[in-house]
Amino acid sequence: MATKLELAKLVISPPGDTIQEHIDFLGMSQAELAERMGRPKEKINDLIKGREPITTATAFQLENVLGISASFWLNRENTYRKELYAINQQEKHEKESQWLRQFPYNQMRKLGLLPNTREDHILVDRLLKFFGIASTEEWKRIYLDSEVSVAFRVSLAHTKNPHAISAWLRMGELQAQKFNLATFDKSSFKSALTTIKELAFVMPDDFTHQLQTICSECGVAVVFTPNLPKAPISGATRWHHGKPIIQLSGSYKCSDHFWFTFFHEAAHILLHGKKDVFLEKVSGTDIDQQKEDEADDFAKKILLSDKELQEILDASQLTLANIQHFSQKFRTPTGVIVGRLQYDKHVPYSFGNELRQPISLRPGGIVV
Repeated sequence: MATKLELAKLVISPPGDTIQEHIDFLGMSQAELAERMGRPKEKINDLIKGREPITTATAFQLENVLGISASFWLNRENTYRKELYAINQQEKHEKESQWLRQFPYNQMRKLGLLPNTREDHILVDRLLKFFGIASTEEWKRIYLDSEVSVAFRVSLAHTKNPHAISAWLRMGELQAQKFNLATFDKSSFKSALTTIKELAFVMPDDFTHQLQTICSECGVAVVFTPNLPKAPISGATRWHHGKPIIQLSGSYKCSDHFWFTFFHEAAHILLHGKKDVFLEKVSGTDIDQQKEDEADDFAKKILLSDKELQEILDASQLTLANIQHFSQKFRTPTGVIVGRLQYDKHVPYSFGNELRQPISLRPGGIVV
């Protein structure tokens, strides 16, 4: 039994049907039409059966012989080819439903990235448009076969969920496109980190907007992208179309985690190459540990220098009151100080957590 799409192919009418109808009306045979057009009879039969397209030259020949304008034949051909292409694409997309199933498409629908439909061919088509690719083969070449990709230089082939991770990364690229970025200025961005550290200390309600504004004026796009199921990535840094992107998720429970990640990603832009791609907390990708350590050291020193840390440790005792005092003195969030003391094992992980500020990147902080 023929499928709906196979029946649809049979129903759509090629321009040749109209040619046949008109020569029948005139009492003209295909052989005569071929003779008048100066074309082999076999070519005319292919034209009428839809196996041969109507070219510009053919359209004007038909105009001369049949008295129907070339524009009519060209429009008729274009409409037929578009309808046929749409059916063929639908057939192809329905066969690619397994590829679709690898993505967190339900969550992507909730975020408005995919249409609210259960028809696989529509979802596959929209997913291809979301990635800006022509077919699923291009997705594989870009995200899995890094040796042939110029769009994304790190292969996700050995990660646990490459489809979900690639979708999260693409969300960040689309968010970054909405920014009107200045030309990247390395020295301006480095200088702006002092202002951003003060922003981390003050933590106004619109800190995310202020952070994005400061960075965009230096030519850096900072985007906040909600995590997708099976892609628990905390952050990423890369250059996309000649622009640096710092992409941060909403997976931070405390502000010190958020700010450390931001300064860590900022370090990658300032210290490392434009061809480098850094994905935080994604196992299965090649990690340059030296560069990660450099970014960690950079973030630590900006948030709390070694000299400042030593001054805290030299205090008579580590109390919450002392931490609050040094927080004001160094313009460093109390949570950052507590987190650093815990990480360096100067205090137990149970110490000072009440001074760590919870954070929630709500709508307005996260924009898709």
